[in-house]
Amino acid sequence: MTTRGNTEADVKSTAPALIENGRAKVNLTLRVVGRRVDGYHDLESVVAFADCADRLSLTPGPQLDLKTTGPLALACGETADNLVFKAAKLLGERVPDLGFGDFILDKVLPVAAGIGGGSADAAAALRLLARTNGLAIDDLA
Repeated sequence: MTTRGNTEADVKSTAPALIENGRAKVNLTLRVVGRRVDGYHDLESVVAFADCADRLSLTPGPQLDLKTTGPLALACGETADNLVFKAAKLLGERVPDLGFGDFILDKVLPVAAGIGGGSADAAAALRLLARTNGLAIDDLA
């Protein structure tokens, strides 16, 4: 029996996938309290989080990849436009040698419904990357 040496590309991570939920939110109150110099508005809001959620998993690995599954996967559009992918890339620009991996987004929350699904998914991605890289959540701000 012969074996060959494995390159980094040949080896998939044996680490278990980490999982986070991106929970939907409902605005109970929402007030615009000012306009910022950059054109965005300052808001005050009271929100409640619903039990329904997208599920995001991360299997640590050398490359950043995102696969979408679930009943609303097709509504997610192009990977490069997904907030999970964008948040991970931006964190990678701020944190040298950040470890990435393979994300799988099980999309059950409707896209562009005003319930914060994309933002919740991006926040879940940042929490997963923080756990994978031993970063404190405060380090992400």
